[in-house]
Amino acid sequence: MSDDAALWTALADPHRRAIVALLLERPRAVGEIVEACGLSQPSTSKHLKVLREAGIVRVRQDAQRRVYALDPGPIAALDAWLAPYRKLWNESLDALGRRLDETPDTTEPPAPKD
Repeated sequence: MSDDAALWTALADPHRRAIVALLLERPRAVGEIVEACGLSQPSTSKHLKVLREAGIVRVRQDAQRRVYALDPGPIAALDAWLAPYRKLWNESLDALGRRLDETPDTTEPPAPKD
């Protein structure tokens, strides 16, 4: 599997995206990830293995604990890939904003009748 395919496959799973979101805050030991995600330890370890093999996370040994952290490289590559699409969205949102600015505000209550 190519690096890009491994990255997309790894991030396709909602549990793995939740783990990535946790690691965005700070590096965490496996036990913390298990507790935060509400998954079993074996299931969490399998998800971490997929993330590690895709290069999204790295692990270091700290005494008896394994501590996981995000590796910014693949995330930066993903961000670079998304950049043209972000530009497309920004242009679309800007056009929507201009359109809304030109539209009369009809949310004001009607004037009281005498």
